Amino acid sequence: MQSEDTNLREAAAAAILTLSATTSNKSIIGTSGAIPLLVEMLTSGSLQGKVDAVIALYNLSTVQENLLPILAAGACLPLVLLLKDCKKSSKVAEKVIALLELLMAFEEGRTCVIKEEGGLLAVVEVLEEGSIQAREHAVGALLTMCQSNRCKYRELILQEGVIPGLLELTVQGSSEAQEKARKLLDLLRNSPIRQRAASPTSASAILQSIAYDIAAHVDSAEAGTENAKKMLNEMVQLSMEQSMRHLQQRAQVYPLDLSPTTCTTKVLSK
Repeated sequence: MQSEDTNLREAAAAAILTLSATTSNKSIIGTSGAIPLLVEMLTSGSLQGKVDAVIALYNLSTVQENLLPILAAGACLPLVLLLKDCKKSSKVAEKVIALLELLMAFEEGRTCVIKEEGGLLAVVEVLEEGSIQAREHAVGALLTMCQSNRCKYRELILQEGVIPGLLELTVQGSSEAQEKARKLLDLLRNSPIRQRAASPTSASAILQSIAYDIAAHVDSAEAGTENAKKMLNEMVQLSMEQSMRHLQQRAQVYPLDLSPTTCTTKVLSK
């Protein structure tokens, strides 16, 4: 990868990508000096070279000891630039946001996303438009930021219009993404809930309270109520549509004359 020949460097990056998929190789590659060269590929390589470098770095990042070298090599800025430019629903965006989520554990990583114009917005766009896995990583990255310093990052995250995507994620995301979205919504409130009451509180009531607090902060107090209602109505609609799709899928799997109950009855009647 230190060759001046571009084709040779990119062939080497592809080879490292293949090797990095094996767990036993990750620590060895991390200490071999390959990480700075992969990071350099993020800015100087062809499109395929950048993709190979991103995936290789992501593979290496799954070993904790490689995270600091990746951060020290200056990976954050080229990753943010790549995220801004790529299609948010692409596999590349999914790998980039997964790596950025890990780097958000470090102040240098968080600062990089904030300082780059459009960097935080790109993360929010992945939350709205990305694959199921990418959206989960995006909300995880934002949650890590807000948990690290709520006073510093809360306003910045709100200004990027994250609320609609988060509310949608509480309905349509994976179970882990839903939980992360609820935690982030809580942190984005004027007064985050530190402790729940001993008596059970419905999820809808909690979300209603969160939606109102946030809407009232972003808009005027009067407009806040209407916007909160609108947000919740949209969530209810999404939930109903999702439930209907599940029912339709189940009906296709179990037609009326072949439902589990009918089949059991037929077997027992023999």
